[in-house]
This record gives sequence, structure tokens and C-alpha cells, in this order.
Amino acid sequence: MAWTDERVEILKKLWAEGLSASQIAREMGEGVTRNAIIGKVHRLKLSGRATPSRPPRPRAKPAPKPKAAAAAAPNRSSSSAPARQSAPMAPPPPPLEPKALPNGEFATVLTLTNHICKWPIGDPATPEFRFCGRRSKAGSPYCDTHAAQAYQPQSRRRRRGPEGASAVLDALANSRRKFN
Repeated sequence: MAWTDERVEILKKLWAEGLSASQIAREMGEGVTRNAIIGKVHRLKLSGRATPSRPPRPRAKPAPKPKAAAAAAPNRSSSSAPARQSAPMAPPPPPLEPKALPNGEFATVLTLTNHICKWPIGDPATPEFRFCGRRSKAGSPYCDTHAAQAYQPQSRRRRRGPEGASAVLDALANSRRKFN
């Protein structure tokens, strides 16, 4: 397909109107692909569009608090019930120093085996870089201490919802029970 001056002008006009490359390709007809449009736009160094090609997505609004659920929920004063706080995460254990192998040297890439902890210690760009060197757990590449750091329980990784989410869910469950 040849880019004539007329086609280039049509491309510039449609691009400025905010059409997508796919829409412009359909508008220009046979022999013009989306990739051809994108390539020509880059070669022409066309600036951004005047308007977006897609309408903006509406932002999710917080759900209004249901009046029935608020009335059904017992009135709790802040003095009688302590505020729910998430459990503080335990600080990570201090890093272990590498353990020397029986020959007196530290574990390196060349000396690692299936039974040596492969936890890296130090900066790989320096000569002091080495691996933990302690005995690893069966079926794990790490010793007990480093396995605890590497593998976190599912509950600690799960995203926590907003503080009021459980109250809303409880209110919904209570309102469902009334109708059943």
C-alpha cells in the first residue's frame, strides 16, 4: 500500500479526531492495517490525540450504607467495644551469617548441592557474595530460618479489605436470614 499525500492527510485528520488505529484502518479501506497506521503515526511523529479514543470508564462509587442494615445492627459505643486492629506483623528474623563448609570455605555457586541452603547473602557483584551453607530442609532449597522468610502463610499474604467490610457483610447476612 502506498502512502499518498491524500491518505496521509486523512490519517492526520482521523488521528486528531481521536480515532483508534483500528478505526482509522477500517475507515481507510482495504489494504490498510492497524499496524500500518501505527507505523505511519510513529514515522510522522504525530502528537497525542485531542480526545481519547475510548470514553473514560466511570469510577466506582462507594456503596451507600443501607438504612435497614444500620437499624438492624446493634448500636455499639466506642468505649464498650475496642476498635479492631490488624495483628502487627512480626519483624523478620535477623539475617543469618553464612556458615563455613567442612573445608573452611563458604558455599558458592560451584559448591552448592541439594542439601545446602541456597539463600544468597551479600551483593553478587562483590567477592564476599556467598550462600547460607546450612543444611536445607528435605524438599526445600532453604534451611528452616530462610524457608520461614521465603514462604509466608496464606493468611499473611491475603489482601485485607476495608475495616467496615465485615460489618456490612454481617448486616447483609442478618437481613437475608429475616427473609428466609
